[in-house]
Amino acid sequence: MTSMAPHRAPIRVGLVGLSASGGWAAIAHVPALAGLDGCELRALSASSAESAHAAGEKYAVPLSFGSAEELARSDEVDLVVVTVRVPQHLELIRPALEAGKTVFSEWPLGADLAQAEVMADLAQRRGLLTAVGLQARSAPPMRFLRDLVAEGYVGRVLSTTMLGSGGGWGATYDDSHAYLLDVTSGATLLSVPFGHSVDALAMVLGELREVSAHIENLRPQVTHVTSGAVAAKSAEDQIAVTGVLESGAVAAVHFRGGEPRATRFHWEINGTEGDLVVKADQAQWWSGRLGLYGARGDAGALTELPVPARYQGSLTQWTGRSAEPAYNVAHEYALLRDQITGSLAPGTDGVPDFRHAVRLHGILEQIREAARAGRQVFISSDT
Repeated sequence: MTSMAPHRAPIRVGLVGLSASGGWAAIAHVPALAGLDGCELRALSASSAESAHAAGEKYAVPLSFGSAEELARSDEVDLVVVTVRVPQHLELIRPALEAGKTVFSEWPLGADLAQAEVMADLAQRRGLLTAVGLQARSAPPMRFLRDLVAEGYVGRVLSTTMLGSGGGWGATYDDSHAYLLDVTSGATLLSVPFGHSVDALAMVLGELREVSAHIENLRPQVTHVTSGAVAAKSAEDQIAVTGVLESGAVAAVHFRGGEPRATRFHWEINGTEGDLVVKADQAQWWSGRLGLYGARGDAGALTELPVPARYQGSLTQWTGRSAEPAYNVAHEYALLRDQITGSLAPGTDGVPDFRHAVRLHGILEQIREAARAGRQVFISSDT
């Protein structure tokens, strides 16, 4: 992680992609920044000067720009946050890096590994701090889960099983998500829900060492939710991966496109002394409330494990609000703020950066290669 000189407060944030009509920036980033000590939402940019002005008025943001390049050049912006669709990331992030700004990009970083490498290399050459929105790593339940495993709650981990869903990539689509149908968009079942999830798995249990995989597109045609128009879909809708972790534990991960009636997200960790389970009622589990359950020793049934208050840190205003999309984003901003200001507590992990994103992109490409080749692949995380 690049070391940074202490920064004066407040950190002035510029949001790329904040729209008056809503979207992820509006429901997650704006509330996350509101009331966060040491940060100020100072500027935004949108697809045009008119739409930027409308968003600025709606969210009371002082500065609005009609392009990401103008925002990046502003002396009133310290941190550029990019929240647009993945295919636009490279063209919008590059100007901010060239302007010498700290950049926070939503995941996936690029439409493919090559794009992610371009951005990470540029940031490294400029000596810039970067962050990528893999919010599960900042989520209090996930950090508690990691510590439970590390402290031996389940004993030696024998296996882990994860069953998830995509939300998108099902039988239907709408106008705002039509781009997800194209596998080359970079926003796929593999890169988004599977990527978030396998990164969380690695955070808690360690990296995959070897994998076998099946990646299939079993619905090559899908239907528009209102018009009934049929469209071609090249993106996958089924991913089944089995493998072995660096610890020797066995892993099985299965993600399905769409919204299954039964299980949205279920993750088990089984060990010699106990079991842990994570459950969520939504496909984008890293953006909502998580239930954490465990049993060990002679206990016969799982019980809910409340997350201790210390994992909330200074964000006491978010107590009891873990179901809100902004909850984990706020925790990631708090960590990034502490990195920028040089006040990160000793022993605390910082936010995942662009180099971390490149490694994750590389692992996903190796999983895709395992499916394409129909053979076991040994994972290299040295990308």
